[in-house]
Amino acid sequence: MDWLTAENVIAVVTALLGVLVSAGVVWYERRVPRHRQIGYRVQLNTPLGRQSQGRTGDNVRIGLFNDLPDIADGASLVLLRVENDGGLSIGREDYNAPEHATHGLTVTYGDGQVRGVVATTSPEYQDLLDHLTEAAGLRKDGSSVLVPKVPLNQGQHFKLLVLLAGSVTDEAVTVTGGLKEGVVRRNHSTTPDDTPPRFSPVARNITIVLTACVIALATIIVRSETPPPIGCAKGSLTVTGSTAFAPVVRELAKKYEKDCEGATVVVDAHGSTAGIRELAAAGAAGGGQGSPAVVALSDGRKPGGYPQLRESMVAVSLFTLVLNDGIPVTNLSLDEVRRLYQGEITNWKQIPGGPDRPVLLVSRDANSGTREVFQRRVLGRNEPANSSRDCESKDDPAARVVRCELDSTEQVLSTVARLPGAIGYTELRAGSGLKGLHRVAIDGRAPNVDEIGESTYPYREIEYAYTWGQPPADSLTSSFLTYLSRGSGQDVIRTHGHLPCATPKGLRICGEG
Repeated sequence: MDWLTAENVIAVVTALLGVLVSAGVVWYERRVPRHRQIGYRVQLNTPLGRQSQGRTGDNVRIGLFNDLPDIADGASLVLLRVENDGGLSIGREDYNAPEHATHGLTVTYGDGQVRGVVATTSPEYQDLLDHLTEAAGLRKDGSSVLVPKVPLNQGQHFKLLVLLAGSVTDEAVTVTGGLKEGVVRRNHSTTPDDTPPRFSPVARNITIVLTACVIALATIIVRSETPPPIGCAKGSLTVTGSTAFAPVVRELAKKYEKDCEGATVVVDAHGSTAGIRELAAAGAAGGGQGSPAVVALSDGRKPGGYPQLRESMVAVSLFTLVLNDGIPVTNLSLDEVRRLYQGEITNWKQIPGGPDRPVLLVSRDANSGTREVFQRRVLGRNEPANSSRDCESKDDPAARVVRCELDSTEQVLSTVARLPGAIGYTELRAGSGLKGLHRVAIDGRAPNVDEIGESTYPYREIEYAYTWGQPPADSLTSSFLTYLSRGSGQDVIRTHGHLPCATPKGLRICGEG
């Protein structure tokens, strides 16, 4: 009975209390499960103008829009806030609407007729506006507004400002539509007059018991180091390669470092091919002993000649052509794209609807996976030789068309937006919401993540993650790759406009290659 000491008895009793409390919490959580939840509320509801009798008996208009009688008479402005106020992130696939439907929610404004609608949000959530355009499915329908399936992380929100013919009470504004394992409900904002909620008796008792357990264990067990959360690893990792996928990795690197103390993830993206070479050099420098802490991301499979590299499929990425806004062309046939990049079309007037302006081809350098995918999936051949350093004038008089090469996606986008007549290509999300340029469909097909696998849109590719051999299971490399492709990593990938390979649809598409 040597074990029967005061310390051991306290430890055993404390452990049993912890188990019982944990079981109670699990039971309570099963009774009150966490839901996906969309909340909405009216933040502004005001008439644009009204009429009142003056002292002479004549009708007098009162309101800020008196100079616009066609709008003001019987019209009102209604601002509706829609937010994810639940405990889980919401993806497009979480809406109950049929998969082919473009909208997931319907906002009804009583008997009023919707004259116009515009979407807005806070600066930190500007990416949500990509999902709230007319092209994405935002439209008015009589007394209703059809809202697309907008992916919302916890706490994110957007607002709909509606010009309404007629007036409506706040209670008459309703949002219908469902969430899988979730609800859509009216909520309200917290004001300074609201009384903060107190602890419930259950919460208070659980807090007291758990605090006592922690204090008791702390007096018995002293640890020199607190272990990291399950699945975390310490050390330093470099992620290189694709600039198109870099925004996803940067966000996940910050999340991983926050969740896993002692880990540093450096994102140094400068092109898929360059990343593969950097990984191979790091592996060779180690003499083939072990796997260096380097992950290379590539738009498409690696080039030949690197047998030591091991691949993992991460996501399906969509890419798009982007065109300077001075060229009012929104669709190009596949044949026209190929003729542009073969130098057969040198002036936009050769394209139906195009103005008399020279074609400027703004391309990526040879290290770019985005360029390699464009050549293989769209052109079916290599791009013509580089003929310009400033992207505006020919350095080679014999060249058919001006073509320059730049080092990054950001440089391509800023150059296309700056130069009239310029066309380039980029990862889908990077080409959204930028001033001075617009996306271009191919053969009438626009890039759409929801249509991957059903659409004939050609400019897409699988995103691969490469390591030197098989990294150890307890390494930072292995841990971060798991973090990237599972759990919250899928939400971040989806939010950035890619399809995770680990999802059911992603598994099928990635398996097809």
